[in-house]
Amino acid sequence: MHSLGKQRILVIGGTSGIGLATAAAAVDAGAAVTIASRNQMKLDAVAAKLGGAVQTRVLDIGDNDLLERFFQKEQAWDHVRVSAAQTKTGPVRGMSLADAAAAMESKFWGAYRVARAARINNGGSLTLISGFVSERPSATAVLQGAINAALEALARGLALELAPVRVNAVSPGMIETPIWDDLPREKRREMFESTAAKLPVRKIGQPDDIAKAVLFLMTTTYATGSTVRVDGGGVIA
Repeated sequence: MHSLGKQRILVIGGTSGIGLATAAAAVDAGAAVTIASRNQMKLDAVAAKLGGAVQTRVLDIGDNDLLERFFQKEQAWDHVRVSAAQTKTGPVRGMSLADAAAAMESKFWGAYRVARAARINNGGSLTLISGFVSERPSATAVLQGAINAALEALARGLALELAPVRVNAVSPGMIETPIWDDLPREKRREMFESTAAKLPVRKIGQPDDIAKAVLFLMTTTYATGSTVRVDGGGVIA
């Protein structure tokens, strides 16, 4: 893997889970990392956790005017990684249309706005985070599968439109992140154990697993229009 020394990396949605792991890995690789999030308190906590090795910015990917002003003021980035979505899951007939629209607005249109506004150096990269239900549908996550498939299609199209900027997607399987913290501890443990037993790797993924894939795409200059699946074999299980 090539070094990211002195390269400027923006991690949107980097205060926990996969985003935080990506930011930490990029810092270790020598990059100048900026983490963006809507929540200043979370940004402050992350900056303290990483020992002041990152810069932080308050940014809402739902606010197009704010996004455009941000990117106009900042110098061009070498790499941008987007994963700042909040979506509800559930069957199509069990989810309100308002919640469904909010999920699409957050995960798809948020990434779309970033792609539209971001200034990225030639040869740099934009990486989107999708999810393996784009390929392996679930009866309780139909909308999420459709959104993730749309993100992967967006990445392929943008790889042509934005060239020579490289655009790729990473498709995680089930990852042990704070997104599951609302579940009771025992129920969460049972879910992880049940899922792990069905996977060829016999374990649940960790944020670092996805961070490594993101850094691979940042540093592999021949990769564009690709979706890298890191799901423990979830699609084939």
